[in-house]
Amino acid sequence: MSVTSKTGASEKFAALSDRVKQAQGRIAAAQNQTKAELEHSASEARAAAQSHANELHESAQAGRAHVSDSWNSLQKSWSEHVAEMRENVRSTKAVVDATQAADRAADAESDAMAAIDFAYGAIEEAESAVLDAFSAELEADELARNQ
Repeated sequence: MSVTSKTGASEKFAALSDRVKQAQGRIAAAQNQTKAELEHSASEARAAAQSHANELHESAQAGRAHVSDSWNSLQKSWSEHVAEMRENVRSTKAVVDATQAADRAADAESDAMAAIDFAYGAIEEAESAVLDAFSAELEADELARNQ
């Protein structure tokens, strides 16, 4: 990885850290929001997530030759999963009673925890991938010097 790429990876991790802090702030603030405010916040978060997903898809399509098939497959699978989750949210909004509402809340909480766990694992995988890329570049440089 070139110095520019190494800097880029570091900057992406810094942006990721900033985004986590922003999400923590919004989640903390949500504790005091009304139902209408929470629905609005959730709608904004979904729109931001969709925008990022669209950018990721475009970026993956543009750089498809440089990204492994497994990452392309994972991106597609994640997009399909998100679409299914959003459809589930829309279809369960019309709950009839308190029991259904409580079940919906429990399901939503479980989905949120699973998404956080997935994100945590993704961060660990990203770190590993960056370090592997750094190592591969050093190996390539070493081999080039020895030829």
